[in-house]
Amino acid sequence: MIITGPKNCITDIPGLKIGQAEDAGVKTGVTVILPDMPARAAVDVRGGGPGTREIMALEPGGLIDKVHAVVLSGGSVYGLAAADGVTARLGAQGRGYAPGPNIPVSPIVPSAILFDNANGGSKAWGTQPPFRALGMAACDAARNDVREGAAGAGYGAMAGIYPGGIGTASEVVAIPSGDITVGAIIAANPVGSPYLPGTQCPHAWLYEAGGEFGGARPPADYALKPARDTKLDVLAAREAAGGSAAGQSTVIGCVAINVGAAQSDLKRIAIMAQDGLAMAVQPSHTPLDGDTLFAIGISEFGIDSAPLSPVSLALIGQAAARTVARALTRGVIMARRG
Repeated sequence: MIITGPKNCITDIPGLKIGQAEDAGVKTGVTVILPDMPARAAVDVRGGGPGTREIMALEPGGLIDKVHAVVLSGGSVYGLAAADGVTARLGAQGRGYAPGPNIPVSPIVPSAILFDNANGGSKAWGTQPPFRALGMAACDAARNDVREGAAGAGYGAMAGIYPGGIGTASEVVAIPSGDITVGAIIAANPVGSPYLPGTQCPHAWLYEAGGEFGGARPPADYALKPARDTKLDVLAAREAAGGSAAGQSTVIGCVAINVGAAQSDLKRIAIMAQDGLAMAVQPSHTPLDGDTLFAIGISEFGIDSAPLSPVSLALIGQAAARTVARALTRGVIMARRG
């Protein structure tokens, strides 16, 4: 049985807040993961069409290993400007690396975007896309609770042919040194479907905690059928008819643990967490997706821990994959509930 944190939310990790903002006319939004203090971070990219900012700075062995915020945004390449807004807001607050007297601080704000530009919202923004302002607004709205479904970076998302959305979840996992908490927040906009073909049962039904998916189960006589409810099917039909299959999808998100782990450990957690996408969506990690997951570690005591043992790391990564699968599925279900 999966044991969740008190709120079943990424903010079950102490010292972490989430901010979200949307533009209903454009049909898009931004989600900001905002630690109270700089947090060690890593990132893993599995999709074939990612859109990112400052992720190379998080590769192990470089100068930077801690971030001041992580930004998830709609808007495709235009959404990368959301991180500009967050950087400006944090810089004005004096939050960032301080290189010296009378030199502006440098907030480290990596980000990833998803493609929601074909969802019917008004994109006639000319030279003023809304994302920088949305980034600032999301930063200002940071709090301990999280709106799920059509909110933040998931506001204009689609999951297969279904509404996508933002979802969050947490799990308490036992490792040899004691219990720790793993949280995830996911913006679900995959080309694949989150449901078993021909049913309304999520692929991730096996990992449901506390009835969060509504208790759906596969039919007793269920046999896997060809999918007909993914964006990929729509694009394939269009291509077969001589049209273009251009377009992007993407799942983006962040996992967090309440341990100030080494960056190399966080990298492995991000890699293992990507398995949660395949547990919740099929197909995943396609050329049309830009699947990108961040992992951050926040020590409850303000100190860094020693590297995790291989056994502890495997247990945490396993829980991270489950938590990602659940958060993604929750985002879709909450969006469909409206």
